[in-house]
Amino acid sequence: ELGDALRSSADAAAEGMRATVPLEARKGRASYLGPRSVGHQDPGATSSHMLLDVAANTFRRRRLSPV
Repeated sequence: ELGDALRSSADAAAEGMRATVPLEARKGRASYLGPRSVGHQDPGATSSHMLLDVAANTFRRRRLSPV
């Protein structure tokens, strides 16, 4: 089902988002910080997670509420 796929995608994105914290940025604006970028969550991963999470929650609410 689409709702399950969206939820699984959002959960995987959350895991990936958290996994960016110990990494040093190599691309984008954060790459200018070099080693100082370590310990900060990647904004692209964060926004991807937010989009998928909102999509999954919205889909679930729409499926549960009568039209």
